[in-house]
Amino acid sequence: MLDSKNILIIVTIAVYLLAMVAIGLVYSKKNKSTDDFYLGGRKLGPLVTAMSAEASDMSSWLLMGLPGVALVAGLAEATWTALGLGIGTWINWLIVAKRIRMYSQKIDAVTIPEFFSKRFGDDKNILSLIAGLVIIVFFVPYTASGFNACGTLFSSLFGVDYFTAMVISAVVIVAYTTLGGFLAASTTDLIQSIVMTIALVVVVVFGINYAGGWDNVVVNANSMPGFLELFNTYDPATQASKPYNALTVASTLAWGLGYFGMPHILLRFMAINDKNKLKTSRRIATIWVFISMAIAILIGVIGSAAVANGSIALDAANSQRIIIEISKLISQNSAFFAIVAGVIIAGILAATMSTSDSQLLTAASAVSQNIFQEFFHKKLSQKASMIVARCAVIVIAIVGVIWAKDEGSVFEIVSFAWAGFGASFGPVVLFALFWKRTTKWGALAGMVVGGSMIFIWKYLIAPLGGLFAIYELLPAFILASIVIVVVSLLTKKPSKEIEDDFELVKSGKLN
Repeated sequence: MLDSKNILIIVTIAVYLLAMVAIGLVYSKKNKSTDDFYLGGRKLGPLVTAMSAEASDMSSWLLMGLPGVALVAGLAEATWTALGLGIGTWINWLIVAKRIRMYSQKIDAVTIPEFFSKRFGDDKNILSLIAGLVIIVFFVPYTASGFNACGTLFSSLFGVDYFTAMVISAVVIVAYTTLGGFLAASTTDLIQSIVMTIALVVVVVFGINYAGGWDNVVVNANSMPGFLELFNTYDPATQASKPYNALTVASTLAWGLGYFGMPHILLRFMAINDKNKLKTSRRIATIWVFISMAIAILIGVIGSAAVANGSIALDAANSQRIIIEISKLISQNSAFFAIVAGVIIAGILAATMSTSDSQLLTAASAVSQNIFQEFFHKKLSQKASMIVARCAVIVIAIVGVIWAKDEGSVFEIVSFAWAGFGASFGPVVLFALFWKRTTKWGALAGMVVGGSMIFIWKYLIAPLGGLFAIYELLPAFILASIVIVVVSLLTKKPSKEIEDDFELVKSGKLN
């Protein structure tokens, strides 16, 4: 039975969700073409570009997955993962953002698969087809992880049925995404990044109090072997320290490689209204990412102390719920603090929704634009194309809901999908932008090998243990890069027209 404080939390969340749908309705009138729906007509300002990219990047992983990892195992895995992501964010903005913005405009590409086909002169759009299939394969579980987080959130907070809560959340996300498209997703991402930031700060302040004060947080962390070390990690099963060697560190840092292949982030680079404003966006994005991840890790450390002193009852299997549990405690203080708790829960929703909307749009474009229209050459009017795009969003969301019908680890699902995109698209994007000699066959081979190796390494090689038990993104990324070089050198070099486009973009003289 819901008490008055829970009702206030629900009202706060409902107001937030209705505001997101309202934004979708406002921007629905601005979508005149699929270019507007998928890329916002390249009208984003630097602030929206920065925060939309990072909010769509972080997902529920930031407020649930990362604190959960830090709570259970301490600083090693959480810190090296965050450091890899932070460095990857900065490098991606530094070397990829401006060039892909210019290149995509020069060849008139509004999706990543379309960019691949036009960049390499693939008239048959084979690259579009394969890239579209890769997007569907890896974005369905990625989107499912967001729905999973929403279901977990409401079921643990209010005791409602997990599946019902997940479906309701998915309906809201689909509603404003299908209505407003890219501009709605990007604008809501900016708002959601602000809500996420507020949630992180509030949880730290109250979490320290429930943990018995800062001194108690430090004492608890020091009492667990390896918990505060970067080259050792705490093993809750044995309650002892476990080595975190150089190979493991490199493997964890490899999370940063994933950025080069994230379609929903690369699209933000392509959508900014002025390429010269990307420097401002880079600074905003990098600072926010490093600070937000540091706070998320700190919440995990604080949560460990709160669990240890009995303020929160939480086992290792449910560690990703730590922010939810702190929110419950906050809501018990007064009606005002129930609203504060509602804002925190809205922050978790924001982290989830800001990623899910972008993923749904990208996956929808893969189906309707890259596969249906480009590969199968089904020409549609702008109105018909918009209908197909919106239907694709709905269908993919339904598949995501079915995938997430059972609860699971947000961190594990996201890490697999992240590796898939990083290995399939990352090397191709980098070689497309920085090596003129790359051929369409090299790009195709790299994409196929990178995506395939994610499955092969994770399910066949990594279980062997030892040196093979590393994050699948690292070996798959390296192998895909090697294949791109070898196959490109063995096949006919690109045409003069393609090389001239490359040189023009490289010169930076493109208006």
